[in-house]
Amino acid sequence: MSGRDEIEGIGSVLRGALDQPKLRRGLALGHLARRWDEVVGDKLAAETWPLHLEGRTLVVAASSQAWATQAGFLADRIARRAAQVSRSDDIEAARIVVRPDQGKPQVRRGTKG
Repeated sequence: MSGRDEIEGIGSVLRGALDQPKLRRGLALGHLARRWDEVVGDKLAAETWPLHLEGRTLVVAASSQAWATQAGFLADRIARRAAQVSRSDDIEAARIVVRPDQGKPQVRRGTKG
């Protein structure tokens, strides 16, 4: 097998993997977590974080009931912005949950884009 055949084989494997909904959604969620401040703003980003997707609903964790209430008022906007920022058609709604015992994960910031 030539090097070119191997590269085409790897490309095919990667395309196949990225066609898997679970992986595609996981990548979108990771991208979203890195750019969370663009979705909710700096103050809310310090107290909330994207947790996971349940169907087409983004589950957002909040550090306290007060922050969950604030985010709840903005749930429709959060869903719209999350879909835009993550470039995902998989997000149609947002649901806020309180997770004070599960501290906000540290997200490595990279270049935006």
